This record gives sequence, C-alpha cells and structure tokens, in this order.
Amino acid sequence: MRLGVYQAASGGLGFDARLARLDAALDGHSLDLAVCPELFATGYHIEANHRDLGAPSDGLYASGIAELAKRHGTAIAYGYPEAAEQTYNAAAIVGADGALLANHRKRLASPGSFEETSFANGEAPTLLDLAGMRVAMAICYEIEFPETARGAALAGAHLLIVPTALVEAWPVVAERVVPARAFENGLWLAYANHGGRELNHTYLGGSRIVAPDGREMAIAGPGEELLVTEIDKGSVTAARERLPYLRDCVFL
Repeated sequence: MRLGVYQAASGGLGFDARLARLDAALDGHSLDLAVCPELFATGYHIEANHRDLGAPSDGLYASGIAELAKRHGTAIAYGYPEAAEQTYNAAAIVGADGALLANHRKRLASPGSFEETSFANGEAPTLLDLAGMRVAMAICYEIEFPETARGAALAGAHLLIVPTALVEAWPVVAERVVPARAFENGLWLAYANHGGRELNHTYLGGSRIVAPDGREMAIAGPGEELLVTEIDKGSVTAARERLPYLRDCVFL
C-alpha cells in the first residue's frame, strides 16, 4: 500500500479552501490511502459550534471528498462533525470510487475540551479491508489508551490510522506514545495532525508514519506537509514473529 498522511495547515479556511489545498497536495502521488486530520472538514479550534456544522456521513463533506478521491484514484480518510441522531466527532474513509467505506465515531472526548459538550461518544471500534490490508480507525485521544491499539491488532489490523488535533503542549503523545503503540502491537500507525495556528491555538504538527518495529518512517515539521511511505503486511508479520506480544499478552 502506498500511504499518505496529510498534515493540513488550514486555520481559518472554509471547507472548499481546505479541499483545494488537499487537492494540490495529492497531485501526482498515486496513493492508495491518504489520511487527513481530526475534524479536517471544519477545523478543530474554531469559533462556531461543531454541532451547527454537522453533516451526515453521506452529506456535503462526503460529496466533496468523494470528488477528490475519484479524481486522484485514492481512498481518503478525513475527520468531520457527523450529524446523525446526535452529533459525533467522526472520521470517514471514502474509497477511490467515491463510495463510503467506513465511518468511525470517536469513543471518548478529549478531557477538558469542547468535545465533552458538543459531541456524543461513539460505541464501537472500526475496521475495514483496503488495498489488501486490514485497517483500523481511531481518533486523537483514543490512541493514548494502550487498549485501543491492542484491540485493533488482536482484530487483525495491519494499519491503524489516527486523525488528531494535537497542540504544541503535548509533544510526548506524538513523539513517545504513538511510536510505542506501533511497536508494542507490531502494526503500522499513521498519525495525521494539523499544523500551524487555528484560532488562538498552535498545533504541534509532527504527523508521522511509524513501522511495526517502532521506526518512524516519516515525520512532518510544524507546517503543511504530505508524508508518503510504502507499507506492507510482511513487515507486520516479521515484527510479530520477532516479538510475540500479541501471543504472550494472554498470560498476563
């Protein structure tokens, strides 16, 4: 799989402008999957209430992403506020043909954030098959729990994608926690953050693609950037054979 992680620096921009910048970033890369940040469609730190900006999983945001996906021949994962029976902090994957492949609802709000009053919690993990790999989805705060990545790995995931909105106060999450999650579960991990500033907040940037042995294959700086890495199932198998954490964890 040819994997891309798009670190957007689109603070203050509307959805159409965000799409235009993603369109430009994807041009010429021939990706199987591109992963965008948490609440990419609207921005995370914004003045409006995300509940007022919500759209169904097949609504306005999905339509715009689907056009890009078909134009570039790549699946695209992106964060957005989902309007359903309640409003959710969601991330969807649209296939290269424009069809909705999966929709994940964040299961736990980031503590002390507006999410606690703006969004309902999702109820289940999300997995799908794409380009010959089993892909699991999580959003931001979910990856800070060891159980999230372990559950994905035990469910057969080769790749865990994590849209996020991490600010500069928490570098330990991107630099220490994320590589550890990949290493301790023997899976690929794609961590897609925002860059630059939005409202009165500065994002860390630091998006990354981590291999199943914990090596950081690509790391973004503080601004807008597209990371690209070829990933494969063979390295997952090798990592899990070398260190059989998934086998041996049942004895603890």
